[in-house]
This record gives sequence, C-alpha cells and structure tokens, in this order.
Amino acid sequence: MGRRSKYSSEFKAKVALEAIKEKETLAALAKRFDVSPSKITEWKDEFLKNASQAFEKPVDNKRELKKVEGEKERLLKKVGQLTLECDFFAKACEDAGLKVR
Repeated sequence: MGRRSKYSSEFKAKVALEAIKEKETLAALAKRFDVSPSKITEWKDEFLKNASQAFEKPVDNKRELKKVEGEKERLLKKVGQLTLECDFFAKACEDAGLKVR
C-alpha cells in the first residue's frame, strides 16, 4: 500500500489549475509552491484526465456504486465458500492422517 500524500487534494487542484493557465513556467510554479516540476505535471495530467467527472450525473455514480457493491457481495460469498471448502478438505486430510501444510 502506498504512503499517504502530504498534499491535500485542494492544494493539488490549485497547483494544477495554475499550471493549466500557463501564466508562469513550471519552474516558477515549482518554486512558488515548493513542489517539483514533475509533480506539477503529474497533477495537471491527472486533473485533465478526470475533469469530465465534474459533469457526470449523480445517477451514473449511483449506478456504478450499485454495480461495485453487487460485485463486492459476489466476491465475499465466493471467499466464504472457498474458506469453507478449504477448511473441510483440511479437516478431511487431517482425519485421513495426511500432512496439512
């Protein structure tokens, strides 16, 4: 798991917007915000890539959420089933005198 960013999303958006305006060079922005130019470029690209989400309808988000929740439920059931099967076979092997792990 990656480490948590030390910059807030608001700060990243502010810097990305300044970069998009192109009123200052990346070097000037980097110095002004005390961030590396590569980070500014990364945030700008991410901002532009995800900009369309600002105009998505909430219905789309709800539909996507329902789909993800359904998939989560399906996977949780599968994990439960596989855990039961694993425990069953481990017990059967143990009862038969076979080495279990």
